[in-house]
Amino acid sequence: MKFGTKTIHAGQKPDPTTGAIMTPVYQTSTYIQSSPGQHSGFEYSRTGNPTRKVLEDNIAALENGKYGLCFGSGLAAIDAVIKLLKPGDEVISTNDLYGGTYRLFTKIFENYGIKFHFIGMENLSNIDNYINKNTKLIWAETPTNPMLNIIDIEMLATISKKHNLTLVVDNTFATPYIQKPLELGADIVMHSLTKYMGGHSDVVMGALICNSEEIAEKLFFIQNSCGAVPGPMDSFLVLRGIKTLHIRMERHCQNGEKIAGFLINHPKVEGVYWPGLKSHKNHNVAKKQMHGFGGMVSFDLKGNNLEDAKKVVENTKYFTLAESLGGVESLCGHPASMTHAAIPKNEREKTGVVDSLIRLSVGIEDIEDLIEDLDSSLSLLV
Repeated sequence: MKFGTKTIHAGQKPDPTTGAIMTPVYQTSTYIQSSPGQHSGFEYSRTGNPTRKVLEDNIAALENGKYGLCFGSGLAAIDAVIKLLKPGDEVISTNDLYGGTYRLFTKIFENYGIKFHFIGMENLSNIDNYINKNTKLIWAETPTNPMLNIIDIEMLATISKKHNLTLVVDNTFATPYIQKPLELGADIVMHSLTKYMGGHSDVVMGALICNSEEIAEKLFFIQNSCGAVPGPMDSFLVLRGIKTLHIRMERHCQNGEKIAGFLINHPKVEGVYWPGLKSHKNHNVAKKQMHGFGGMVSFDLKGNNLEDAKKVVENTKYFTLAESLGGVESLCGHPASMTHAAIPKNEREKTGVVDSLIRLSVGIEDIEDLIEDLDSSLSLLV
């Protein structure tokens, strides 16, 4: 089954009771049992819900994985992964990563004795310096948020297997349409389904996908025991959104390329970060492991002036100033004061998240309108 067909059919079949072509919203908390402990596969909706199960099977198929689990948010999914560890364990993480992930690692799990090392992974030559007997897990984003750095997943998987570590890849920016980390050697793939997978800015949800039965059983236990699961209506919304994922991602990639091309030639712009640019430092790695380069584009303004950045993002028309990304509508954001404000200034600036950095989530609108919008906003700078 090809990818586009999977988005529409994988894990799904018409409702056996009514013949409904769309998966019903099973808005129920509990299920009838014919005898104590005897049921038809579902007993309580924290443990399992038919609508959620169809979604979990669908996203697993899209990543070419065996097991899928959905959570109430992307951070709840990350939380479940770190709960595989115990006090004294160590994690090596990307240093350029979503601020909420950094906050969860440093403000929550460090309090429970888990140590995190944040390093640049665009060049993997020094990663062995951070591996010791306590290292248990590698956490990678690629492309990273918000600098769009690219990490060689296959090489990272070779390192993780050599040291018997669990490799987790946050695939939110790429989606399985563009990149499949499990095929490149990752053990777990994480998604914020809130973003491109749902695609319509109307739901918050996260997911984990893996091939290992042992890892899946541990994650299922955490999912059920901790209860950070999504409701059936949210599951229905994401399942509906996924049906157009391949079509939307084609347009996101096309528009992202044209926006990056516009910005790189603009006199007010200092640097443009998009993996499809030949000038991107890991462009060749991106070409090797990605099918398309996505709709996320970040750029710096000349002069590194905070007020200039504010002026740009406050005066766009179609690029709405808002948190999040991956919807059909274009969004713009200021990472230093929004998505990455939880990261100390000195730490975020080491990775390039300076005051003049602007992050764009390029939507699927007509590209002429989007370019005109940015050009008009940038023209306000003196």
